[in-house]
Amino acid sequence: MRHLDSAGAAEAAESGLQLAEGEPLGSGEQPMAAETAGTPAPRRYWLCDSLQCWSGAQPEAKKNPCPGLGLFYTLLSAFLFSVGSLFVKKVQDVHAVEISGFRCVVQMTVIFPCLIYRKTGFIGPKDQRILLIARGALGSTAMILFFYALQSTSLADATVITFSSPVFTSIFACIFLKEKYSPWDALFTIFAITGVILIVRPPFLFHFNTTGMDRSYSVHLKGTFAAIGHAVFAAATLVILRKMGKSVDYFLSIWYYVVLGLIECVIVLFILGEWSLPYCGLDRLFLLLIGLFGLGGQVFLTKALQIEKAGLVAIMKTMDVVFAFTFQVIFFNDVPTWWTVGGALCVIASSTGAAIRKWCESCK
Repeated sequence: MRHLDSAGAAEAAESGLQLAEGEPLGSGEQPMAAETAGTPAPRRYWLCDSLQCWSGAQPEAKKNPCPGLGLFYTLLSAFLFSVGSLFVKKVQDVHAVEISGFRCVVQMTVIFPCLIYRKTGFIGPKDQRILLIARGALGSTAMILFFYALQSTSLADATVITFSSPVFTSIFACIFLKEKYSPWDALFTIFAITGVILIVRPPFLFHFNTTGMDRSYSVHLKGTFAAIGHAVFAAATLVILRKMGKSVDYFLSIWYYVVLGLIECVIVLFILGEWSLPYCGLDRLFLLLIGLFGLGGQVFLTKALQIEKAGLVAIMKTMDVVFAFTFQVIFFNDVPTWWTVGGALCVIASSTGAAIRKWCESCK
């Protein structure tokens, strides 16, 4: 990673510029002296790779990304993740950990040739390896918990609860990145907790009112805790990604994620004894698509974070909830209860408010 002060010099060195007369750069003092004496200096030009320009011309600046491209990447990422979640719900008789393992295998087969083509290596910068390992371990754990939540509760409930992640992100950023935790963050935390309570509907508050649930309350509760766990681990992963910034290629980051994720899945499956191949050919297709759509979602989200403000990305990512509600109604004929809708609004208000506050602070 180059320092900002030397970026211009580095770009000039890499662009292949050469003097037409083959003079060393130090000879540039002679024309200056000639001009001072009243004698016109010999005109020189630079030879570029594809054009000729006079010595006074400046190299073209690097073009900025197209406005809104980062938000489009985020929207596309949200759609791909939501379709992947839909396929997880569609797979039958396959444990969530095994689904996670299949996803890692599929993504690994795609990432491996990409790393060879980009010549980034498979280990990464020496000073970033600990962060890469932490990103892989925490991210893969978050994936397993989310898949378990999808199997244990409704698509909308699991998706909405995971959106409490910005609350934990603010807390972790305050602890590890020394960012300020303001009263606004506390308010958004209250909103998120309220939304989760409305979705979970604890019996001591709602008098065992579990109308609209398609499974037993105990299973629903396990899925809820798994979704909350995903939010915690996803928040920690996001803080690590922001700390690494652009110093690590996003394909390398995903490589650590899938390798460590596969190792973790194999260990957990060996302990649980839940390994089994899917019986239906359609389920096998779903497992393949889960890996491909998950990979696409990760790539586009990582690219969005690299070219767009994190606050805007977080706001646009709330489209996950819209897609989840839509897919739940269309494919499962499961209309969310008003409690779920109210909880979703509270959680979205929390994450959106936190994103807007961060955005306003960065614009000052």
